[in-house]
Amino acid sequence: MGKVMSKSQVADYMAKKFELKKKVAASLLDELANLAYREAKNSFTIPGIGKLVLVDRKARIGRNPATGEQIQIPAKTVVKFRVAKACKDAVLGKK
Repeated sequence: MGKVMSKSQVADYMAKKFELKKKVAASLLDELANLAYREAKNSFTIPGIGKLVLVDRKARIGRNPATGEQIQIPAKTVVKFRVAKACKDAVLGKK
């Protein structure tokens, strides 16, 4: 596997690709993230990549790994990312 691209490297790539200033490309990435955070409650889709959705988890019984004692884990809402089929096919290859 290759190295993970940093935000700066992604912004640099986008700036070169679309002939933008690097600062503008970085602010576009920031604004996309802010938009995703704000709209996640309604589910936020990035076409071709995936979707952010809120999922309700039920209360359940867990176990403390150090002591083995049972504990009650309360119900809560979590954020999940569902990868789009097009992304899976592009990254993993079609089966």
